[in-house]
Amino acid sequence: MAPIKQSIAWWCFARSLTPQQLVRAAAEIGYAGLDLVEPDYWQLVKDHGLTIAAYGGHRSIAEGLNRREHHDRIEREILASLRQAERWDIPNLICFSGNRAGLDDATGAEVTAEGLRRVAKAAEDVGVNLVLELLNSKVDHADYQCDRTAWGVAVCRMVGSPRVKLLYDIYHMQIMEGDLIRTIRDNHAHFGHYHTAGNPGRNDLDETQEINYPPVMRAISATGYDGYVGQEFIPKGDPVAALKAAFDRCNVEA
Repeated sequence: MAPIKQSIAWWCFARSLTPQQLVRAAAEIGYAGLDLVEPDYWQLVKDHGLTIAAYGGHRSIAEGLNRREHHDRIEREILASLRQAERWDIPNLICFSGNRAGLDDATGAEVTAEGLRRVAKAAEDVGVNLVLELLNSKVDHADYQCDRTAWGVAVCRMVGSPRVKLLYDIYHMQIMEGDLIRTIRDNHAHFGHYHTAGNPGRNDLDETQEINYPPVMRAISATGYDGYVGQEFIPKGDPVAALKAAFDRCNVEA
């Protein structure tokens, strides 16, 4: 089985590289795409033969799908993003549950699923995944509701669409749950995109952090996954060297 296609999260590296340097480095290292690219640079990405692997579907992380008062706005935003995704061949649009703000998890899941059902058919029609992102609420996103795999899977099952899946962020779920490989094996049918970072610190995938990435990548590959794994970490040193090291570490076969 071929190694997984890898992509780069734009925001992590555009702070220290120019857009031209970042896109050129991605292509030269062997990355297949970039995530969360600013629209002004979409053509630059395409000109280098790369894919825009994922883009934001709507605003915002804290005010998301778990509140009905946001559904009209989010529906408009997702439909507009789907039109752009179809035009630019973007396979994934990232969605967010929003913060709990006192909302119980069962109700939050039901309302989030209700919001996603409003746009699921449109996503199916253009062949784009709406990936609800799993984020940690312990360190980076206090009170975020979609902070456990089981909660996100329950939402996907309630929606019942092949185009509504989860963004399984390995870094975030290591903080919240651990047990990464078993979780991937048991729930991969609901995972439409992956992100990485070293824990603790959200830095390089090196020996100073606790996640053993090669076997995690082999587990993902063994599920038959044919999408992208996005490198979403803050480099501690030279960003191009960090991207090359991360690519090599994750460039494994099942």
